[in-house]
Amino acid sequence: MTPDPTMTRIGQGVELHHRQGQREAARELFAQIWDDIGGEQGDPLHVCVLAHSMADVQDDVHQELMWDLRALAAVGLITDERVAQAGVPLSVAGLYPSLHLNLSDCYRKLGDLDRAREHLQQARAGIGALGDDEYGQLIKGGLKQLAEQLDDAG
Repeated sequence: MTPDPTMTRIGQGVELHHRQGQREAARELFAQIWDDIGGEQGDPLHVCVLAHSMADVQDDVHQELMWDLRALAAVGLITDERVAQAGVPLSVAGLYPSLHLNLSDCYRKLGDLDRAREHLQQARAGIGALGDDEYGQLIKGGLKQLAEQLDDAG
């Protein structure tokens, strides 16, 4: 299977952000990829993964939320066949917990605790689709931490 070049580029941006701490460089790369794929008209897998990654490099929580909502809108258009074709080691169902985790955190930051709890509940409902691998543990740990923050918030 040939690697998906767009997914490879998105991975490079994630690497810039998470491993190298170059948030601005990652944001610039993601913006270029967004233009290259045709924005929201692009391949839903690319739109979802790119928007989800772009949300992580935003300085403003409203922008972060906008990108996370774009990712959630696109995930419903993705098939498991497309995910496998791109070499992503998850099912479509495995994408939802992370998307809802990020949305829940955005709403928490904005003080909308009801929406934050709704998305936390949706994320928890989907954790059965996650493996017991590094990614699954990361998302499950994030859900636990967010639940504690929401409990502390009232």
